[in-house]
Order: sequence, then C-alpha cells, then structure tokens
Amino acid sequence: MSDTKSPVIPDSDKPGNDLFKQITQGPGLVSVLGVIVALVIGGLLIAVTDQKVAETAGYLFARPADFFAEVWRAATESYVALFNGAVYNSTQGFKPFLETLTVSTPLICAGLGVAVAFRAGLFNIGAQGQIIIGSVLAGYVGFAWHLPVVLHLLLVIVFGLIGGAIWGGIVGLLKAKTGAHEVILTIMFNYVALYLIDYLMNTQAFRRPGETNPISPILDTTATFPAVPGSRLHLGFVMAVLLVILVSWMFKRSTIGFEFRAVGHNPEAAKTAGINVARSTIIAMALAGALAGAAGVAQVAGTEKVLTNGIAGSLGFDAITVALLGRSTPWGTFFAGLLFGAFQAGAVNMQITTGTPIDIVSVVQSLIVLFIAAPPLVKAIFGMNRKKKRSPKLETTQAGAK
Repeated sequence: MSDTKSPVIPDSDKPGNDLFKQITQGPGLVSVLGVIVALVIGGLLIAVTDQKVAETAGYLFARPADFFAEVWRAATESYVALFNGAVYNSTQGFKPFLETLTVSTPLICAGLGVAVAFRAGLFNIGAQGQIIIGSVLAGYVGFAWHLPVVLHLLLVIVFGLIGGAIWGGIVGLLKAKTGAHEVILTIMFNYVALYLIDYLMNTQAFRRPGETNPISPILDTTATFPAVPGSRLHLGFVMAVLLVILVSWMFKRSTIGFEFRAVGHNPEAAKTAGINVARSTIIAMALAGALAGAAGVAQVAGTEKVLTNGIAGSLGFDAITVALLGRSTPWGTFFAGLLFGAFQAGAVNMQITTGTPIDIVSVVQSLIVLFIAAPPLVKAIFGMNRKKKRSPKLETTQAGAK
C-alpha cells in the first residue's frame, strides 16, 4: 500500500499572499514610491540651490552636522511652503486647497482625454488643440449669445464638448481611413488650432470693442460656472468629477469601453473577434477630444471668464503627464490631476516664502513622470525585483513513485 503525502503549497502561492502581494508590489504602491523618490531628489536639488547650504559646504569636513542640518532645513521649508500654498495654512485655512481644485479641474478633464486615447491604443498629444477649439466655441456662445441662465451655461458646455470632439474626431477619421499616424496628425492640428485662435482674436467678431489686445468680451454671467464665494473654485470641478465617473463606468460596464480596451490591447485580435477597429478609432479620438474640450470650457467659463489666445496655456501637454501618472485610468488621472494642481498652486508661495526657484516644481513633476513610467527602476531602488526560490508544489513518496 503506497503512502502518499498531501501536496505542499509554496508560501508564494498561498491565497492569503495574493492580497499582500498586490498591496506590496502592485502599481499603486510603485506609484507612491515613485512620487517619494522624486520628492527626495527634488529636495536635494532645492538644497543645491540654497545659499546657506552652499556656505556650510565650505567647511563640510570640519562640521558636517551643520551641512546636513541646512540641507534638511532647505528641503523641508520649501515643501512646507508648497503645502501651505496648496492645501492649508494658518492664516487662510483651507482656501489654498480650493485654489488647488481650481487649477486641477482642466488638468483632470484634459488628462481624461489623453487617457481614453491611450486605453484605445492611440497616442493623443493633440489635447492642446482640442482645448483651444473647445474654448473658442464655448467662449463665443458665452459672450455672443444672450440666453436664460441654465440654458446658456448648458449650451456653453455642449458647444465646448462638440468643438473638442470635432477636432479629435477628424484625427481619428484620417487615421482610420488613410492610416496616417495620430502623433503627426495631432501635432499639426495643435498648430492649426493655435494659429486659428490667433486669427480669430484679431477679428471683429471675437475682439472686445475698444481693445487693441487680443481679448474677447467678458462672458455673460448666465454662461459662467457659479463659484464658491471668496475663491476661484467653480462648479466646473463638479463637471470634472462627473466626467471621471462617466469614463470609469464606460470602461467597466459599457460595450464601447470594452471595444476600446480590446483594440488598444491587440487591434488584429479585436478585428478577428468582429470589432470594427476603424469605428472604435474614430469614436475614441472624438471622445478624447470632447473631454479635452471640457477643459477648455472649464477655463473660459470658469476660471478666466474671457477668451484669449493663451487660454490653453500648457494644459494640453501637462495632460499627457497627468494621464501617464494616472496610468491611463479615470480615478488615477483624477488624483494625478490633483497632485499636479497642488504643485502648480503651491509653487508661487514656495518661491515667495523661501526663494526656491519655481522651476524646481517642474523638475519634480518631470521626475515623478519618469519614475511612474519606469516601474522596474522604482522596484530596483527599493529591492522589489528579487526573485524568490520556488518550492515544488507536490511531494511524492518513493513508494508512490514505484
């Protein structure tokens, strides 16, 4: 009679370890660690630019404690000033956080536009142009049409979304029908939109009467988002949150969301499975453009309340980094937009309070994107790439083998 032993399950394969593995080695933790590494390197760069640190470096070997104390002071004071300008300080309370939400609103909307295209296998770097066209149509409806309160704002939002959708949809159509690469197309469309708004702002229809500068009339109050009293935060932030919820539902529950993911993963396999790849490409780019157009609406009807040729700023390019940091997921993009909004809102206070160059914030943002885009590098820094020796899953006795 053979004597058999029960199978031995390796520790790494035990069910209880699955959750632990997801927490300790999942993309969420890697992203957090990437941010921490970027902040540490940013702190070192801040210390390098500090005058007192440079002075103590002159007698580093005589009194090293002074040097390291000044390095710590320079980094912590700058980051505390950044926090005070972006989240909370004793004089203004949480008013800086409202400014962070204001700055984050267009970043979230435009980041969603880039993220949707990424999930569909498309590299949308045309958010800049889509924001411009969305803001042009939304702005024109806002100052040229005079309508009742709810209807006016609703039309401003709708026309802004339509403007961005058209600008993105044309790119999707050209790619689907001619095979042209979306990167080249979106770059060229960015320039077309930029020169188009420059031309429009110098026409009588868009320029404010009596003004020599390229600025539009102020939008009607019925066409702007209501704002929180005492701050610039407006209901456009609520629009951004609703768009995040909608896009999240689309990817998880809708057929079109499944098609986007299938095409983005493997276009040939999706085509074999009966998915119309060309149609998905057009819809994905149109939707991405509409979301970027919502960023234009937030700018022109919420933050600025006028249309200028610099209405988009660098939002379209910042949106790419936001989408990358958020790993092209709706809620990831939302929190990435909040983080970048906090950096931008707090950078001015950091410079005024501590004298730290505002460009340091841009460097930290770039480092964050670098580490988020390279998870193996972060894992290597924290020793998370070590391979564990695998144990055999089954043990058999010699009697059973015989």
